[in-house]
Amino acid sequence: MKSFSIIRAEAEDLESILQLQYLAYRSEALLLGDEDIPPLRQTLAEVQQEFARGVILKLVDQTGRIIGSIRAQKQEDSVYIGKLMVHPAYQRQGLGGRLLQEIERTVVGRRYELFTSSRSMRNLLLYEKAGYKSFKEQQAGENLTLVFLQKDVTDSAR
Repeated sequence: MKSFSIIRAEAEDLESILQLQYLAYRSEALLLGDEDIPPLRQTLAEVQQEFARGVILKLVDQTGRIIGSIRAQKQEDSVYIGKLMVHPAYQRQGLGGRLLQEIERTVVGRRYELFTSSRSMRNLLLYEKAGYKSFKEQQAGENLTLVFLQKDVTDSAR
């Protein structure tokens, strides 16, 4: 069985994480029929800004290669999660769920929020399985509807 570790990303990891993002979000672009989605246009400078404002975790294999990542930023009691990605060769192994659990453990809040495309059924199933509930849809383009999901943990024991 392969072993994986989830740890905080360092500044020197950001370029590798951005390259992984370009690879991982290609399937989303194909699903939407649009190569011009924001994750495929993001620059290293923008990722560096996100790193400075929040937390980026990386998922590494036993050789130290980055094969997954997730980001979060806390504002008051809410944690905004984004850019959950796993290398295509490692998808469907529960690693996305592990990244999501770890970011919730690392960045503690009363409420977690994230969004995905309404066409991303695998993402929606993952988030619902993790306790997220849809609360809003927003048209973000001709072929893109975003589904916003949240998880309220105020009543849960932490």
